[in-house]
Amino acid sequence: QVQLVESGGGLVQPGESLKLSCVASGYRFGNTVTGWYRQAPGKQRELVASMVGSFSTFYANSVEGRFTIFRDNAKNTMYLQMNNLQPGDTAKYFCNVKDDPHDYWGPGTQVIVSS
Repeated sequence: QVQLVESGGGLVQPGESLKLSCVASGYRFGNTVTGWYRQAPGKQRELVASMVGSFSTFYANSVEGRFTIFRDNAKNTMYLQMNNLQPGDTAKYFCNVKDDPHDYWGPGTQVIVSS
C-alpha cells in the first residue's frame, strides 16, 4: 500500500523559510512525476512545483526563485524548500506522485504566513 506523509508546515512570518518533507512508503519514486500542490481556503488546488525523474523541474510563476523541489531517492523522500515566504503562500500543501494509472496524495501539511 502506497502512503505519502507530509511534514514541516507551520506558522512563520513573512520573509522566513520552511522546508516541507514528503516521505513515501510502499513506493520508490524512480522516474515518475512527483510534485507539490497547495490549496488555500476557498480556492482550487494548484501545482506549486514538480519533478520528472530526479532533475527536470517545473515551478509555478508565483514561487519561481523562492521555492526549490528536490528528492532523496535513497530515503524515498521529496522536499520543498520555501524561502521568502509571503502571506499569499498560506495554504495546505500536498505532495503527489503520478504513476499512471495511479495518482497518489498525502494528507497535507498546513503553512501559515502571517505577521
